[in-house]
Amino acid sequence: MIKNMLRGAAALSLALTPLALPSPATATPAVAAAKAAVLNLADAVEQLPVADESRAGYERESFKHWNRGLDLADGCNTRNEVLLTEAVQAPTVAAGCKLSGGRWTSYYDGQEVNDPAKLDIDHMVPLAEAWDSGASTWTAARREAYANDQDAATSLVAVTARSNRSKSDQDPAEWMPPLPDANCRYVSEWVATKLRWGLAADQGEADALEVYAEACETTVVHYTPAP
Repeated sequence: MIKNMLRGAAALSLALTPLALPSPATATPAVAAAKAAVLNLADAVEQLPVADESRAGYERESFKHWNRGLDLADGCNTRNEVLLTEAVQAPTVAAGCKLSGGRWTSYYDGQEVNDPAKLDIDHMVPLAEAWDSGASTWTAARREAYANDQDAATSLVAVTARSNRSKSDQDPAEWMPPLPDANCRYVSEWVATKLRWGLAADQGEADALEVYAEACETTVVHYTPAP
């Protein structure tokens, strides 16, 4: 079934809209200048190490989130800071960083959302997938940094709860956004996140990414390796 889906993805290449990623923000411009990479999507996919995955020992609690966010003085945790950053129309912020109103566009399914409670903050590469792909060997501090990564614009994304929960912990061989025009952007952000954090791909995932890279031939990947 997966092979047929992948063949279909290649055949639908004209329907997939290639989107370039915004350059991720980093704490120090000099570091960004030294380490930032821009690659064609196909070349970026080739940079991913291919390795078997293992979920042995995984617990979601191994990735502390949401923490106090980037701005320790704003009273907002990472989730709310991402919502504030991605809002198309800014919400009202009450005491304790309680958000109300506002407007967001969930790019996975194209839905507009006016209630922040109806949005999830998706880890582009899910926590379980990150564990499988190399994060199991990280320190607790590095896993916390991964789970709250706002220094790259592609690591965390506000989307409808329905689309996020449909995705769950699946990789692009198993799940893609229901909106076809989002596919090229999604694959580029997935690859950017894996390269940023030095995560591997299993063979089925790598094969799927190669097919989508062919369909999204003008899409580029921007990433900066995590500290």
